[in-house]
Amino acid sequence: MKLHNAVLHRALAEGEGPRIEFKRSTGELKEGMQTLCGFLNGQGGTAFFGVRPDGTAEGQEISDRTLRDIAQAADRFEPAVHLSIQRSNKKAGREVIAIKVDALPGRGPYTYDGRAYERVGSTTRRMPQSKYEGLLLDRSHGKRRWENEPAEGVTIRDIDRAEVYRIVEAARASGHLAEPVGSRLPGVLDHPEVRKDGRILQAALVLFGKKLMPDYPQCELRMARFRGLDKTEFLDQRNVRGPAFKLLEEAQIFCRRHFPLPGRIVPGKLQREDKPLIPPDAMREILVNALIHRDYSNAGGAIYLAIFDDRVEVWSTGGFPTGITPVMLSRDHKSVLRNPIIAEVFHRAGLIEKWGRGTNRVIAMCRQAGIRPPEFDEIAGSAVVRFRVAVGTTAESAAEVTTQVATQVTTQVTTQVRLLSVLKEEMTRQDLQQALGLENRMHFSIAYLLPALRAGLIEYTIPDKPNSRLQKYRLTQAGKARLAGSVHSADETS
Repeated sequence: MKLHNAVLHRALAEGEGPRIEFKRSTGELKEGMQTLCGFLNGQGGTAFFGVRPDGTAEGQEISDRTLRDIAQAADRFEPAVHLSIQRSNKKAGREVIAIKVDALPGRGPYTYDGRAYERVGSTTRRMPQSKYEGLLLDRSHGKRRWENEPAEGVTIRDIDRAEVYRIVEAARASGHLAEPVGSRLPGVLDHPEVRKDGRILQAALVLFGKKLMPDYPQCELRMARFRGLDKTEFLDQRNVRGPAFKLLEEAQIFCRRHFPLPGRIVPGKLQREDKPLIPPDAMREILVNALIHRDYSNAGGAIYLAIFDDRVEVWSTGGFPTGITPVMLSRDHKSVLRNPIIAEVFHRAGLIEKWGRGTNRVIAMCRQAGIRPPEFDEIAGSAVVRFRVAVGTTAESAAEVTTQVATQVTTQVTTQVRLLSVLKEEMTRQDLQQALGLENRMHFSIAYLLPALRAGLIEYTIPDKPNSRLQKYRLTQAGKARLAGSVHSADETS
């Protein structure tokens, strides 16, 4: 393109500054490109080649090689940029080249040859690391993210209504949802902003989706218990696809299935004291972090839970959020949310804080429990959290695993039967909790009420108004059958 004389004369008169730089020739191309990088990280600007620092236009000879050198240098910008190149009229075979860049909000920060630069007055300098990380953080919180994009072809019918109201119930139990959300499902989805302008967002599929294949294969949890210290032999393996809260529950069940529960006899006490392998709250925090911080734009990714004899590892596709390094997680750090909508729903359900203290709390819990704090690492584009704990030895047999599973299933059935046995006709939440003798409302919801609702053993008396203050619960036919079966089994035993 042609550089108009009027434009050149205005720039020469203005002199070097925040948006103008003079270079004698493309012999200073590297320095000129660093300046353009500074312009990109600021308000944009133009570098003029063939102009002395005092504003005298001398021009330079321009050949095909000159233009190739500029094109090759442009490839060293990250992210990729568009350079607007203009040339003045030839005078005695010499021209002035003007290279202009426009700053695009939300695209930066930019680097040239792997380094970020900024423009301060008429000087170009290396950008401080803290500022660079801050700009990265701003970009990660941009308006266009995978989670807030509409889910193409998805309607309200693809959302699991029971799962939505189960999480609403958990949010009420945690005290993070006091205001009414209505009884119509579309309105409930509008409340946490997983539905916008009448369209279901991809965050809603991650949280409440019914059918995730074939379009959302990344909503997957892969779990394995390996024999020994490597991945040579499986003792147990399970892959699960489903909404995020379901994956969290499956991971916790898998941990309970394979974690030993060491105990010791304390002098003066009749019962032994059990000490979990990893504090349950610490393990849950790491699993939740993996779910809310992973890169869901990677359709081939997943959450991995790997249990070895000497360690437990949680892998999350996508690495740590932009601006966060593994070292930072062991000290005070900012709360950086890759998926703020998904994280907000987990927060409402009482499963995370929002102050960047999650990993610090995990470290504190591990130290209090007398185990090593977890190790944080980033490997092959995945965030990795590793607990160095003695899970077991290679002598563990499949029979032992089966026994643990049977014990857990028996406990779950017993819990459900307890709830069903006290449910007379129609009862309120408060009456049920009091009848069971449970003081902790959240424990009652998570351990008793919500699993029974999800299993279809009990139901709302006002189905279209799950959040009504007049709401009560009653047995379903499946619940009555479960209760009758448990009573029949008890009579046979006696």
